[in-house]
Amino acid sequence: MSLVIQTESLGKTYRRRFSGRTVVAVRSVSIDVEPGAAYGLLGPNGAGKTTFVKMLLSAVRPSRGRALLFGQDALNPAARKRIGYLPENHRFPTYNTGRQMLDFYAALSGQPAAERKRRAGELLEKVGLAARADDRIGKYSKGMLQRLGLAQALMHRPELLFLDEPGDGVDPVGRRQIRDLLREQQAEGVTIFLNSHLLAEVEQFCDHAAILRQGEVALEGRVADLTGTSGYQLAAAGVQESVRTKLESSLAETVSQNGSLHFRFSDLTGANQAIDLLRASGAQVESLERSRSTLEDVFLRTVQETSEGAGS
Repeated sequence: MSLVIQTESLGKTYRRRFSGRTVVAVRSVSIDVEPGAAYGLLGPNGAGKTTFVKMLLSAVRPSRGRALLFGQDALNPAARKRIGYLPENHRFPTYNTGRQMLDFYAALSGQPAAERKRRAGELLEKVGLAARADDRIGKYSKGMLQRLGLAQALMHRPELLFLDEPGDGVDPVGRRQIRDLLREQQAEGVTIFLNSHLLAEVEQFCDHAAILRQGEVALEGRVADLTGTSGYQLAAAGVQESVRTKLESSLAETVSQNGSLHFRFSDLTGANQAIDLLRASGAQVESLERSRSTLEDVFLRTVQETSEGAGS
């Protein structure tokens, strides 16, 4: 099975026109995205995410390396015909209605008029805009514009979707609608490449993710593996201050919740030793369970570790 996206040491360096100084936007990125995957691209501001996506879309020409889409060079227009794209901060003419806007974009892709009309109605319903389909876009909220943008990206039934901050400005109900629609697309075999700062959304939806830092991949893999078991959490009540102090001296974190103390341990041995100490002091052990890192935990740890390494 051929890869939908494949990049090999893809990079981009800009040269300032007047100063002649060079700026490395993307240093070297190599990733593989399989058909039907939901792939999340993460990174702090300035990490190179947008430039990387623009190179895949041939909006920016790479300085080095190569990018393949469906096994073809990304510079080949034939490869891009199979792509849907929702850019960040997109702009639509405010004098058009939502329905007119979808018809216009579908016409650009060569869809027949009858198919455009049917498809627009179907997608407006799915993104929750059917009741506002004939309102001028100038009356749409930011969340409505995002949902309309997603609909236009889907009009020509793409096999690969690039989404840049699709949940930006969308309320929780709208984000749920978008997530459900994207899952439906993925179930039909569409590959989804998602760039977002909403890490909880990426964790809920994506099965793979890459974290960029300073133009390179700092961490990449299956989301389930990246957020795997990270230790143990022990909850106890009635903990003496002297016992709490002793445990905190060897722990990374202690959290107070609803009158109980929650201790985090890196391994089971440390948790068992703490249980013995707590019981001996008369404290009540309420629970012991494995803890998992959130994608946000992984992201912050990766970015901080990479920053420290770069500065050392």
